[in-house]
Amino acid sequence: MNSPYPHLLAPLDLGFTQLKNRVLMGSMHTGLEESNDGFRKLSAFYAERAKGGVGLIVTGGFSPNFRGRLHPLSAQFSSGRAARAHRNITDAVHENGGKIALQLLHAGRYAMHPFALSASEVRSPISKFAPSEMSERQIRNTISDFAKSSELAREAGYDGVEIMGSEGYLINQFICKRSNNRYDAWGGSYQNRSRFPIEIVKAVRERVGKDFIIIFRLSMLDLVEQGSTHDEVVELAKALEAAGVTILNTGIGWHEARVPTIATQVPRAAFSWVTERLKGEVNIPLVTCNRINTPEVGESILSSGQADMVSMARPFLADANFVVKAEEDRSDDINTCIACNQACLDHVFKGKRASCLVNPQACYETELVVAPATAKRKVAVVGGGMAGMSCAVTAAERGFDVVLFEKAPQLGGQFNLAMQIPGKEEFKESIRYFTRRVEQCGIEVRLNTEVNAESLDGFDEVVIATGVKPRMPNIQGIDHEKAIDYQTFIREQPALGGRIAIVGAGGIGIDVATMITEPENQTLDEWLQDWGIDKSLSHEGGLLPAPHYVAQRQVWLLQRRQGRVGKGPGKTTGWIHRKTLEKRGVELLGGVSYEKIDDAGLHITLEGQEHILPADHVIICAGQESVNGLVAELESKGINAHIIGGAEKAGELDAKRAIRQGVELAIAL
Repeated sequence: MNSPYPHLLAPLDLGFTQLKNRVLMGSMHTGLEESNDGFRKLSAFYAERAKGGVGLIVTGGFSPNFRGRLHPLSAQFSSGRAARAHRNITDAVHENGGKIALQLLHAGRYAMHPFALSASEVRSPISKFAPSEMSERQIRNTISDFAKSSELAREAGYDGVEIMGSEGYLINQFICKRSNNRYDAWGGSYQNRSRFPIEIVKAVRERVGKDFIIIFRLSMLDLVEQGSTHDEVVELAKALEAAGVTILNTGIGWHEARVPTIATQVPRAAFSWVTERLKGEVNIPLVTCNRINTPEVGESILSSGQADMVSMARPFLADANFVVKAEEDRSDDINTCIACNQACLDHVFKGKRASCLVNPQACYETELVVAPATAKRKVAVVGGGMAGMSCAVTAAERGFDVVLFEKAPQLGGQFNLAMQIPGKEEFKESIRYFTRRVEQCGIEVRLNTEVNAESLDGFDEVVIATGVKPRMPNIQGIDHEKAIDYQTFIREQPALGGRIAIVGAGGIGIDVATMITEPENQTLDEWLQDWGIDKSLSHEGGLLPAPHYVAQRQVWLLQRRQGRVGKGPGKTTGWIHRKTLEKRGVELLGGVSYEKIDDAGLHITLEGQEHILPADHVIICAGQESVNGLVAELESKGINAHIIGGAEKAGELDAKRAIRQGVELAIAL
C-alpha cells in the first residue's frame, strides 16, 4: 500500500539510530514541569503523543543550572535525583514506541529573577532584571553544566538532548552583537561570539558518546537589530556539525522581536524558506518549523526539499494522534491547531498550565477522562456552536443518545463569523473537525430548528448552548442606516465607504478593523515585506528598513474606557493586533463618549471636546449579550437545564471557555 504522505512518513536514518518518520514534536513548556505530581501528568501527556506516532519528541526546556532558570522555581535538570524522576517520562514514551529528547535551555538575560547572567550587562526590552556579565569561570562552568545535564539525560533514558541556541536565550545572546559587547575571547569577532555554542556541543558530545542524539536549535532568522547575517548562520552551522551535532533545528525570531512568527496571522509554513537556504551547506538533517499544522503542509515542505524534517509543537496539543491519522490517510479527522495561543502560550506566560483551545484534554490526560456512562440517557443540546458541539461529541463518546438542535442552516456558531476575519481562516478547520466528529458519533442533528420547552419533553438532560447576540448600546440614532452590528457586517459584508467608525475596541472591534483594512489577496512574499522581513537575508537579523504604509481608508477604533486601545484579549498576540492596526493607519481613541449617529456621521465627546467623525458607516462592536431565554421557559416546566458557553456568560467571545465547558459538562453528566 502506498503511503499517503511518502516524504513525511519516511524513516530517517541517523546512523546509530533511526526515526520512524520525519515529524518532530517541538519543545513546549506546559507548566507541569514544576507542578505537584507534574511528572506523572507529563508522562501521560508524552505517552499519548508517542502512541500517536510522532517520530521524535522534544520536552519543554530544563535549565542546566540554577541561574539559567526562567523563574526562581522553574524546572532544572542537573542531578541524579532529577534523572531518576524523569525515568517516568522516558519509560512511558518508550513503552508506546516513541523516542524523546530533553531540551536544555539557559534563559540568560530572559531570566525573571535577579540572578540572571548573560554575555554582557545588557537588559532585554522584555525583562525586569538586568543580567550580570558572565566571568570566564562562569562561562566554563556553564559549558560543563550543559555537558553534565546531557550525561544525566542519557542516564534518565532520554534518546538525546536539544540544546536551545535560539529565540534569544543565553546561547543566542553570546552569538549576536545585540547582547554581546565583550572584548575577551568570548566577544568581538563572530568567531569569538560563536565559540560558546561550539564549546558546549563539543563538551556534550564528549560526555554522551557517539550514539546519542544532539539537536541544536539554531537561530537562522533573529528578526532583531544586530542579529546574525546569513553568512554567519552558515558558518556556525558548519562548525556545529563538525563539533558533533546530529540534527539542526530551525529557530525563528527572538522573544523580543516585534514580528509575529507563530500566531494565526502568520501564513502556514511562512518560514520554511529560511531552512531551505541552509540546505546543501551541511550534511546533517535540517528541521523546519513554525505554522506547520497539516500533513499536507509538511509533505509539501519535505517533497520540495526545503527541509529533512518538520517540527510541530502546538499541533500535538490539538491532536495527539496527528501522525497516526496521517498514516491512515485520515487528514480530515485531525483536530487542527488554529494557532490562537489562547490556552497554550497565553497560559504559560501567565504561570498557568498549558492546554489547547480546541482540545481541553491536552495536559489534562489524567483528569479530563471520558469514561463510559453507567446508564444510557437521552441528551438534548440546544445550539450547534463550539460549546454545543464539544458537549454533544463528548456525551456521545460516553454512550449517551444525543440530539443536537441548531436554528441556523449550518453548525459552527460564532466560528462561522470568525473564520471570515483575515488571519483567522484556520477557524474553519475547527468547524470541519467538530462537524466530522458529530457525524462519526452518530449524533442526530436538527438544523433550521427553533426549540421550545415542549419540543424537549422526553429528554433526560438538556444543555443550553445558544450563544450570544450583539449588544446594541444606547446611542441616539443607533437605528440609522449608517449603523450596522458586527454580526450582520461580517455575515453580509456590504460595500463600505472610505471612512469607518468602529464602536468598541475589544476583540471583535479589533477583528473588524483588521478585516476592513486587510490588503486584498496578499501573497506570502507581500506578508513578509509587510512585516519588514528580508527574504534575501542580506541584512543583519533578517530585517528590512521600516516600510512606508499607505492607508486604503480612514478608520477610527473607539472605546469608552480610558487607556490603551486595541490591545486585544491575548497576552501573546495583543501587541500583534495593535501594531497591525497602527501600521494600517487606524486611529485608536480611548475615553470616548458616544453622543449620536446621524447623516453627518458619529458624534463623540473626547477629553471634554465635541467632535464629529464623518463616517460613512458605523460598525457596532460593543460586546455581546447571552441568548438564553429558553432557560426560564424550561424552569417553568420543571426541566433542569445546564447552561454553557456564551449562553452562560457573554463577555468576550471566549471559545476556550466554551469548548472546555462543553467537555467538562459531558464528563459530569
